[in-house]
Amino acid sequence: MMKRNTIQRSLVFEAVNKLKRHATADEIYEAIVKEHPHISRATVYRNLKLLSETGEIRKVEVPGGADRFDYRCHDHCHVKCEKCGWVFDVDMEYITGLEKNIKHNHGFSFTGYDILFRGICPDCQTSFEQHNG
Repeated sequence: MMKRNTIQRSLVFEAVNKLKRHATADEIYEAIVKEHPHISRATVYRNLKLLSETGEIRKVEVPGGADRFDYRCHDHCHVKCEKCGWVFDVDMEYITGLEKNIKHNHGFSFTGYDILFRGICPDCQTSFEQHNG
């Protein structure tokens, strides 16, 4: 049983690394099922959860959208396109110590944060200009 789980986990890990684009669980499942038609959606979801809990991949929670999974585990910022919903890395120095600015912690012991910018990606800007130019 353990062996099978390890194989499935590495399939999921490889898919996240190959996609390299903050894919959703569904997109990761679709990529795997093409080559491994017998894998279940539940298995993919379970392994994404395990891989993000062990820190091998990073879960990026997107407000109002599906969680994304990132192959880059270090702290970094993201931007979500408001038109197509894709999530991209932002190339900037990660801001540490933001939690020190919190006035009242409401009893929380803070463990981290994700910074998500909003914007419109180049592809969506181009298609907007073509339709409205």
